[in-house]
This record gives sequence, C-alpha cells and structure tokens, in this order.
Amino acid sequence: MKDILDELEVRRAEARLGGGENRVRSQHGKGKLTARERVEVLLDEGSFEEFDMFKTHRCVDFGMSEMSYPGDGVITGWGTINGRQVYVFSQDFTVFGGSLSETHAEKICKIMDMAMQNGAPVIGLNDSGGARIQEGVASLAGYADVFQRNIMASGVVPQISVIMGPCAGGAVYSPAMTDFIFMVRDSSYMFVTGPDVVKTVTNEIVTAEELGGAKTHTSKSSVADGAYENDLVALLEVRRLVDFLPLSNREKPPVRPFHDAPDRVETSLDTLVPANANTPYDMKELITKVADEGDFFEIQADFAKNILTGFIRLEGSTVGVVANQPMVLAGCLDIDSSRKAARFVRFCDAFEIPILTFVDVPGFLPGTGQEYGGIIKHGAKLLFAFGEATVPKVTVITRKAYGGAYDVMSSKHLRGDFNYAWPTAEIAVMGAKGAVEILYRSELGDPDKIAARTKDYEARFANPFVAAEKGFIDEVIMPQSTRRRVARAFASLRTKRLANPWKKHDNIPL
Repeated sequence: MKDILDELEVRRAEARLGGGENRVRSQHGKGKLTARERVEVLLDEGSFEEFDMFKTHRCVDFGMSEMSYPGDGVITGWGTINGRQVYVFSQDFTVFGGSLSETHAEKICKIMDMAMQNGAPVIGLNDSGGARIQEGVASLAGYADVFQRNIMASGVVPQISVIMGPCAGGAVYSPAMTDFIFMVRDSSYMFVTGPDVVKTVTNEIVTAEELGGAKTHTSKSSVADGAYENDLVALLEVRRLVDFLPLSNREKPPVRPFHDAPDRVETSLDTLVPANANTPYDMKELITKVADEGDFFEIQADFAKNILTGFIRLEGSTVGVVANQPMVLAGCLDIDSSRKAARFVRFCDAFEIPILTFVDVPGFLPGTGQEYGGIIKHGAKLLFAFGEATVPKVTVITRKAYGGAYDVMSSKHLRGDFNYAWPTAEIAVMGAKGAVEILYRSELGDPDKIAARTKDYEARFANPFVAAEKGFIDEVIMPQSTRRRVARAFASLRTKRLANPWKKHDNIPL
C-alpha cells in the first residue's frame, strides 16, 4: 500500500512541475506566473479540486510518443471565489507552449459541461501558442468542441477569459464568445494572424504589441474589457468582478453586506450640472456618489469613453450602470458607444442584473464617417437591447435628452420602470438653437428675433416638465436625493415579472 501511495505522490509532483524547472524559470523570467500559481491566486486558499491531472495526449506522429507530460498543458477543476463555486481551466505554457491538443480540449470541455449542469461560472486563463501542429485536424476539432460549448453556455453561466500570454489563430475565438475578456499589459496578445503572416500577405510591418496587444484591444478594437499591469492584479480584479455576478441565469446576483445608508444625501450633486448647458462635467462622480461605498467596477473603460458601463451595488445588490459621459464628445452616441452599451445591457438582462441608466445625451454623432460605418444599424443595437430587456430598469435624466437618443437611452417608451429627471433636464426633439433655425428659417436674417425665439424655446422646452406632464417622466427629483430615490425604486422592483413573446431567438441588428 505504501508503495502505491508513494507512487501517487511522485506522479503528482511530476504533474505539478509542468514542463520542468527550466521552463518554469523561463516563465517567471518573463514576469509571468505559472498556470498553477495563477489558479492559486484566483481561487480561495485550499479550495481547488483538480480533474484529469494525469491525462496525456494520444499523438504518435512527429516523435510525440516520446514526449508526454501529465495534464497535457492545461490544468482544470473547480474551486471557490469568496465561497462561491467557479470552474477554471489554466493553460500551461511550459508544456508544448500551452498548445491545444485533442485531450487538452477534452479537459476544457469536461469542466464546461459540468459548469452548465451545476450552474457555475467558467473562468479561462489563456496562455497558449494555439493549435498543436503535430495533431493536425484533431486539434482543430478540439477547438470547435470548445467553441460549441461557449455558444451553449452563453447567457446560461457567466464566462470570463483572462489572456495571460499569446493567443493566436483559432485560440482567439473562444475568448471572443465569452462575456468578459481581460488582458495583461506587455505580456498578452490576441490576433487571428501574427505579425509575420501579416507582413507576408499585406506587406504591413507591425509589432505583436501594435497588432494585438492590450492597448490595441482595450482602446481600438473593443475585443478586451480591461487590461492590468501583471498577472497578480488581473486575477485579483477577476475575483472582484465575480463578486458582482450571479452563478448562473437560474440565480439572482449575490447580496453583500453594506455599510452605506440607502437614504444618504449628497448635496454636492445639486451643483454637479454646470449653469452653462455646453459645459461638460464628469458623470463618474454621479455614479460613485450613488453607489454603495463609492465602488464602481468599470467595463471597457478605455473604449468609447463617451459612454460608461460597469457594475455598482445598491443596498448590497448588484446593479449594471449605463451612463453618457459629457466629458467625451459631449456624451453623444456613436457607433462604438452604441455597440459597447448594447452588449453590456444584453449581458445584464441575460443574468437578471437590474439596469440603472444616467442620461445626458445631445443626440447621435453626425458625419459621413458615422453614416458610412452604419450608425443607423449600430445605434439600433442599443435601442433593441434596452427594449428587449425585462430586468428592472431605472433611468435618471440629468441634463440633455434630445431626439432619438432620448428614446434609445432606456426611456419610458422602452418599458422603463422608473424614469426620473433632475430639474436641470432638457427633454426635446433637439437643442433650442437648431430647433429655432428650422422653425423660423424666414427670420434668420434678424439676430434679435432669433435670440428672442431661442430664449422662448428654451423657456418652454428646455426643462423636464413637458415630459412629466405627459407621464413620460415619473418624477422630477432633487439631485441630492438620487441615491435614495434610485435605491427605493429598485427595492420596489425586486419581484418584477415581465416576459417577452415566445420566440426561438430574436434577430438583433448585428
């Protein structure tokens, strides 16, 4: 018996060593943690239960039968984050460069199936050179098996990808279908084809960082939702995000203890909106002053900065926030901001996370670049997302809500539950100057008359009361009481039940 136990320990020690001490040193030399170290940081101490530690590849071509490592380049299993169950796979770059083989894929598929059955998030720690060339089409089939599970799990359990090394070719499509992607600056890359292939095919000379680094994907392509300085910070931030999310679409988001009075008054909000309607202000200040303990987990902070998305808590419960940012493009909606917000709204709706919308939007961004890029269809994505959402929706208009953008931003007409406005709100088809120039085109030659007309238009329409009189605004509230009013609104909506008509699925304007 003792011999068998000793052999078990020897085999475990071999598996824990991955590709060997030299390769582990190389991984550390690049400033990266090993696959096992990453799992230890991500999960609660001592909570990890590993599967398939001794599984190896079945390839015999190209001398592979002589090269075999227990685990085959990926560590899989389950554990807890702050006591809540999650499933994890962590690719081991020290074993065949973390490349995906048939058995490597089988291990990932196994935990994804278990996550679906048991209702728990899947977190993938990606550090892979891509498909294992020696296995040919079997490796590609393995990727497709993983892709299919990503698709089936979408909207059922949260899926989070952390890119912690190279991620190329077919390897990028699995993360692309997950709910959130985070990267590590200077050590992680994502691209369909690498710099060498790009140079061969298109004659473009580009570095890996420029082509698919963290800055590119967080600020230009919107593929990634955030980037962090190193492995440690990235994993701790994932732990923080998981705390906001439900385990599956069968459960509500977690309720955490809070130490912030729901009726807290913020008098500084009474002066947040400047007297001059064209002067910007920082909408993040409103979000943090409404949130429990000022905690705001922002999603895609570096992309489409004219709209803010992320999670806060109110009375300990998770709420998704969508807010125009007047500091950037005056808060206009454009192609990028519409796509960013629409995806976030759909995630919240899929997982029963209530949505809080702060509105200060002068309209959609004009111009040929936007029209040629399809702003009509992209803007419709956000409209569609808000309109189909059945979760509790509370909207606060702080200043401008003009034209179609008023409708799009979770208006009463898109089944908003509570629609509030500050006294500074201006709800109209367009701004006073533009409206007067259309209505009184014949008087454009007389500046005094136009000025008087503009002043009259502002007095009549640049306020929230016309909309309130029609019932499109439920209440005009004092800015200082926003936290209390919003918290009470969501509290009253905890038992909300709303269902859309039966359909196989919708056909959102993609």
